[in-house]
Amino acid sequence: MTRSKLRRTALVATTALVLAACGNLAESDGGDGGPASGGGETGGSVTMARATWDTGFMQAAIYAELLTELGYTVSDPADLTRDANGFYPALARGEVDLWANGWFPLHDIYLDRTLFSGQSVSEPIEPIGFQVEAGAVQGYLIDRATAEEMGITSMSDLADPSVAAVFDQDGDGLADLQGCNDGWGCNLVITEHIETLDWGSNVEQVVGDYGNLIEGVRERVDAGEPVLFYTWTPNWTIDVLSPGEDVVWLESPALPDDEGTTTVSGLEGCVVGDSCQLGWPVNDIRAVANADFLEENPPIRRLLEQVTIPLDDIAEQNALMAQAGEYGEEQIREDASTWIENNRDTVDGWLETARGG
Repeated sequence: MTRSKLRRTALVATTALVLAACGNLAESDGGDGGPASGGGETGGSVTMARATWDTGFMQAAIYAELLTELGYTVSDPADLTRDANGFYPALARGEVDLWANGWFPLHDIYLDRTLFSGQSVSEPIEPIGFQVEAGAVQGYLIDRATAEEMGITSMSDLADPSVAAVFDQDGDGLADLQGCNDGWGCNLVITEHIETLDWGSNVEQVVGDYGNLIEGVRERVDAGEPVLFYTWTPNWTIDVLSPGEDVVWLESPALPDDEGTTTVSGLEGCVVGDSCQLGWPVNDIRAVANADFLEENPPIRRLLEQVTIPLDDIAEQNALMAQAGEYGEEQIREDASTWIENNRDTVDGWLETARGG
């Protein structure tokens, strides 16, 4: 399936979901839902969302607090927790202003839409700044014991039905790949991998709540049972399932458009050694905003262009969440405030630049 077909399929399949999400956005933002005014001066309101993956919650809270310090009234991102399918169409319509949880190129499919005529048009959506540049890794893993016992090093090994059947959990002969929530960009890409790559005919994606799926993965690893799953970094999964000890990253061929962009060096736990061909491009994590909103709020544009959050800081907070079990909104906001205070000199510089100082 080409990327244009993938976009068209995603648009048609999620129309009802998007309409429902729009209703939720309009009901919960407590305002007019439109872009904030304010021209070149600070002040005004910001309707901010966050993603459904909890590995991005602290970053959303950091951005919200920074915007508040800049002088804006910011909605609580926790009140607008949305998957990508719900967020991006609402952003394009100006019903929400921004979030901190864009993944690119994974989310490229949301930057334009296909009309019924077949024409592709750009959406008024702008990724801005580089919260984490070239640091977001994705790929497929299996338990280390099965990798060593069977000599599995690549997803292409699953092109052999007898190898794929080792990871079959429901008795249909296909390997069960513990994947992503419905509505996440990775869910669509995994589907495209299955339809396109050499191993796909023997694999099916298990779709559900990601946290529950990974809990099932951990149970199987602890029980010494084979398991196949998708994950990304930064993510708490690699703290509870340690690559190189409990699980290993597998290599994979890439989609034609992604070839040459999926090699990761120095990846801990890659089954083939230092240089790993994961089959997924390394992503940038970026803020994403409505383009008209940015035009009307130059101080916000200047702020978003500067913000960076070290990958190690995100990974450390994700590990705390995983270890704590129950981790509420108050703790997430405390994490964000602590990070800002620990980086106060840098933050003050961003704010001064954003204000035009």
